[in-house]
Amino acid sequence: MSLSRRALLAKIGLALNVVAAGLLAAPVVGYLLSPILRGGRGQNKRWVSLGELNQFPEGQTRLATFHNPVAGVSDGETDHIPCWVRRIQGEECQVFAINCAHLGCPVRWFPQSGLFMCPCHGGVYYEDGSRASGPPPRGLFQYEYQVQDGRLLIEAGQLPTLSTTASVETRKDECRG
Repeated sequence: MSLSRRALLAKIGLALNVVAAGLLAAPVVGYLLSPILRGGRGQNKRWVSLGELNQFPEGQTRLATFHNPVAGVSDGETDHIPCWVRRIQGEECQVFAINCAHLGCPVRWFPQSGLFMCPCHGGVYYEDGSRASGPPPRGLFQYEYQVQDGRLLIEAGQLPTLSTTASVETRKDECRG
């Protein structure tokens, strides 16, 4: 049984279209099935230790790092995430994301002035994370925390949220307008 030239080219064209469709569909199908294939890893909130509570002296703000609980093997050094820990008194703390609320540049803590400052566009935050001045529209984002067996834990399986104190201060600033 011989194929005509037209039939042969049609079959080759069909085969190439099937291969192209498979190559385009593979990432989409992988993305959609990833929660099932990973067994739900990364979907749950995870509490991660920042260390012993006594590593963070009362009345001081210190830089700490933690490992991202939803990181993959290929993430390398990017799964080491920094944060600022402010221990107020006893077990009362605030744990801030290091990123400015304006464009995400890393903020720095200046203990002499008691301010967090963003080097990119001049955003300034008070020690409680509320906005002091500059372009940031709100205060610093905070991680939920708890103290267990003398260790400071943060909820690192999700994005940090706006601190209650910072959101109240932002609303006051907006009202003063």
